[in-house]
Amino acid sequence: MIEHGVFGFFIASFLAGSFVPFSSEVVMIALISAGVDPWGLFIWGTVGNTLGSVFNYWIGSLGNPKWIQKWTHVSPQQLEKGEYYVERYGFWAGWLAWVPLLGSLITVALGLMRARFSLTMINIFLGKLIRYWLIMMAMTQASNLAEKFAQ
Repeated sequence: MIEHGVFGFFIASFLAGSFVPFSSEVVMIALISAGVDPWGLFIWGTVGNTLGSVFNYWIGSLGNPKWIQKWTHVSPQQLEKGEYYVERYGFWAGWLAWVPLLGSLITVALGLMRARFSLTMINIFLGKLIRYWLIMMAMTQASNLAEKFAQ
């Protein structure tokens, strides 16, 4: 993924946003360290990760827990955990979609429980946007500090 720059990061972010266990943060850090434009990574990472959650929502919206378990390897207990957050917070649970592992469970459960799509996606998008912005800012600041110490 790193060899393909921003496009590779888009794919990495999509995978990380879906139920595939993958860390886009590691790829983002490596790409920023390699000198790839952090703003491009921020934008495409947010879009890719959000689309990964849309994919999870779609899988959940199919409405068959057996299919969900088969395709996503989410156990019934894990799905119940995601449903708990959706029952408790509704579409606001989308803010937690950025949390590793838990976010995938929540986005599948949001689809299964037919949370209002537009409001769900806005919350998912905003949560992921903030996460990637914080990572980008932290890496940029770390890079600036390293340059100062190198002088």
